[in-house]
Amino acid sequence: MSSPATAPPAPSSLKRIVAASLIGTTIEWYDFFLYGSAAALVFNELFFPDSDPLVGTLLSFLTYAVGFAARPLGALVFGHYGDRLGRKKLLVLSLLLMGGATFAIGLLPTHATIGSAAPVLLTVLRLVQGFALGGEWGGAVLLVSEHGDARRRGFWASWPQTGAPAGQLLATGVLALLTAVLSDSAFVAWGWRIPFLLSGVLVIVGLWIRLSVDESPVFKQALAQAEARKADAGAERMPIVAVLRHHWRDVLVAMGARMAENISYYVITAFILVYATTSAGVSKQTALNAVLVASALHFAVIPAWGALSDRIGRRPVYLIGAAGVGLWMFPFFALIDTGGFASLLLAVTVGLVLHGAMYAPQAAFFSEMFATRMRYSGASIGAQFASVAAGAPAPLIATALLSDYGSSTPIALYVIAASLLTIVAVAAAKETRHRDLAEVTPSGDVEGPADAKPARDAHTV
Repeated sequence: MSSPATAPPAPSSLKRIVAASLIGTTIEWYDFFLYGSAAALVFNELFFPDSDPLVGTLLSFLTYAVGFAARPLGALVFGHYGDRLGRKKLLVLSLLLMGGATFAIGLLPTHATIGSAAPVLLTVLRLVQGFALGGEWGGAVLLVSEHGDARRRGFWASWPQTGAPAGQLLATGVLALLTAVLSDSAFVAWGWRIPFLLSGVLVIVGLWIRLSVDESPVFKQALAQAEARKADAGAERMPIVAVLRHHWRDVLVAMGARMAENISYYVITAFILVYATTSAGVSKQTALNAVLVASALHFAVIPAWGALSDRIGRRPVYLIGAAGVGLWMFPFFALIDTGGFASLLLAVTVGLVLHGAMYAPQAAFFSEMFATRMRYSGASIGAQFASVAAGAPAPLIATALLSDYGSSTPIALYVIAASLLTIVAVAAAKETRHRDLAEVTPSGDVEGPADAKPARDAHTV
């Protein structure tokens, strides 16, 4: 029998917790992706006019990378307070920050109204978005991981991961609907603001759901134990210090594991719009449609990969994805080069399905690496610091390689190199699927053999 601290909640309670994490994460990614889509459609005209060289420079260096640059800071701050105050409080704050920044963008005066102050304010709000997203991921996956049944943790923890494709679908779908029903002039004049203002409604729904769930029982138990130790031995060490002292190897593993996952995702979903339209002669709408359809399938396969990781382990599933993405890169570009929609759709779909094999077990895998009182910090730092080196420059590096060499071969080799790095990192890690999250020690090991089977729970989900 499981201890009270680790026994799973009733099925209805766990599903409510999963729904709270998924809906909140979807809203956060909706806000984050919405900015990128709007930047491609109207922000260059409204906030970064070509006639202003300074603003053009801001566009080049800030609009894409600034959101990523703020994510590690969000991971540090939210991780620190999430490990001290609880997962739920920080998740509510991240949703408020992201939703508030997105809603404010919808009210922002343009360059024509307030001049260069407009892009500066826009950049500041983008920084807030990145900061909030950096703190969101760790809290969302931990809230599910620490509540859930250990035997199906990979499946349940993979659901917050589906928030990324869900948010992308929602953002792109709302913009596509508006551009279809509004004239170009109406969309540029006021229509683009609607998706940003809609975020206010979505945040209210997300907050209502998130406020209805309980704090993680594993965190409550760890907090009580920490308070008892502090009363006996003085001040408790800061979570970030404890992570770097006890879990630095796990942080490096998490960062390495993120390389192929993050780089491949932005090459498959973002750079493809450049490559397909410039090298393969495909229209932007055709390429976008392929990404949209593949993203829907991506959403569907993530829980399936998560469930498989419960059966055969986190590492084998992750390695399937890393190796598969690397092997798929040359066929991926060859299919796009045919210029046909079916080939393009196949290329993107297979790529995202293989990406899902890394993304799905990631939530449980990273959660199981770290001790409870430093888990938010450790998982967030490993995930978000890697995004700066991997996801942020990936489309820019791919575009530069295409410009310099005029071929997809260097880009494929770039992704393959990232896959090899991820394979080495994951292969060096210990399997974690049988770990009891309440028993992960500061050294990263568990009390007892790592491969020991957990006791059967009193309840099943």
